[in-house]
Amino acid sequence: MALPFFYAAEPEPGQQLITLDEDNSRHVIQVLRMKTGEQLNLTNGRGQLFQCEITAEHKKHCVVKVISTTSFSPPAPAISIGISLLKNPARFEWFLEKATEIGVRTIVPLLCKRTEKEKFRHDRLTGILVSAMLQSQQTWLPVLHQPVAFDLLFRQEDIATIPRKYIAHCIDGEKSTLQHGKDDAIALIGPEGDFTNEEIELAIAHQ
Repeated sequence: MALPFFYAAEPEPGQQLITLDEDNSRHVIQVLRMKTGEQLNLTNGRGQLFQCEITAEHKKHCVVKVISTTSFSPPAPAISIGISLLKNPARFEWFLEKATEIGVRTIVPLLCKRTEKEKFRHDRLTGILVSAMLQSQQTWLPVLHQPVAFDLLFRQEDIATIPRKYIAHCIDGEKSTLQHGKDDAIALIGPEGDFTNEEIELAIAHQ
């Protein structure tokens, strides 16, 4: 039977005792009714998986001891997606779930000319990423950026240096098939009304 799987940002390799936060502690002790001596898995979302044993039962600050640590390399190549915020928040949240499940490394919310909704709750959306990571039992949590205006995206050095860049749009013209490759890549996805011609031209001008 698989061990219960939890997320905590703080643990580092070499750490022996970890105090779980109140939410995790409540779930371990009150929901799962786990006891001292039982084991669980814990990830910090940065590639480490800690197999732990409960040493102190408490519904607000449960303490676990690290038995073993396994490190996993991040998915390669690194895939980033820049996607416009959407009018329907449920669709954006669904995207975050699926992007996490397939191993997308970085997500950049975009503010485009035709973006209809600009409300952004980083804490809630990060929680959705965490849930998707745990559900798929992965150890790498995608990096979720703050929203950025489309015309400022290409000024970011971490974006400008990505070898393969793609933009998905509905304007007629010459297009190429998205292909797998060994180099890091970013794909841009527009709002419900698509990118404007000017935005597409700007993206193409930046390769």
